[in-house]
Amino acid sequence: MEPRGRTGNGPAGGSRRTKRSGPRRVSPLILAFVLVPFVVEAVWVFWPALQGFWLALTNWDGLSAPRFVGFGNFGDMVSDPIFRTALKNTAIWLVLFGGLSVIGGFGMALLLQRERRGVGIYRAALFTPVVFSLVVTALIWRVFYQPDGLVDTVFRSVGLGNFVRPWLADPDTALYAVIVPALWRQIGYVMVLYLAGLKAVDPALYEAAKVDGASAWQRTRYVTIPQLKGVNSVVLSVIVIDSLRSFDIVWSMTRGGPYHSSELLSTYMYSTAFQSTQLGYASAIAVVIFVLALAVILGYLIRAFREES
Repeated sequence: MEPRGRTGNGPAGGSRRTKRSGPRRVSPLILAFVLVPFVVEAVWVFWPALQGFWLALTNWDGLSAPRFVGFGNFGDMVSDPIFRTALKNTAIWLVLFGGLSVIGGFGMALLLQRERRGVGIYRAALFTPVVFSLVVTALIWRVFYQPDGLVDTVFRSVGLGNFVRPWLADPDTALYAVIVPALWRQIGYVMVLYLAGLKAVDPALYEAAKVDGASAWQRTRYVTIPQLKGVNSVVLSVIVIDSLRSFDIVWSMTRGGPYHSSELLSTYMYSTAFQSTQLGYASAIAVVIFVLALAVILGYLIRAFREES
């Protein structure tokens, strides 16, 4: 009687059958979820953006037919003192608003990352201004900046009454006075982004650093910051885009004044388009804003990729 062995069609047999399936068909529902938003985005975002590039090369008042002027609008910017002021103020806004948002948000995230009693209250308090609209934030801070308002009262109570001034009416302080409420709202948003990134850091890395005798600053510098490269890319993109499109809070508080001292490229673009009805020139300013945002973000991403490679 022969021993019972494995047949050739078994798992260890010589001839193994493999199933070859053809290309998987994509569900119509999935296609709908992908194509419908793409069509909406193309109609309401991509096509108007392309039209904006075309209008930047024209002289158009919104009523008559656009007249092609080539790069004439961009040439006019060179001799436009208001544009130069708005460009300088936008650079200041990008550095101060962006830099202080990152520093403040990262610092608050480090301070509040540990789960302990009452920490949720502080997180909620810092995030609450993000829930308010920028117009509401502007109205609140306009009350604070009024003569004998909260800001003046605080300065006088700490013996700094000599610094009291009409904050929003003084060309020397208007821009910086508007940056403060913008930061008040933005720091909580950046804090949440960094808190999400800190939750993803492996605690074993901190334990190993402690065993090696690393101080708290060294753990932050050599463990935390390198582990947050992905979050930093997101934060930079958010900060740059928010900085260059900042409009609501500036327009609600100063309308770019006094004497264009708080004018940004976004507010100048709006006033040029809808008050001076120079839509071609305003489209050229929009192109400048787009190029600035793209240059800063791509510059950072290229540098980050080079460091990783």
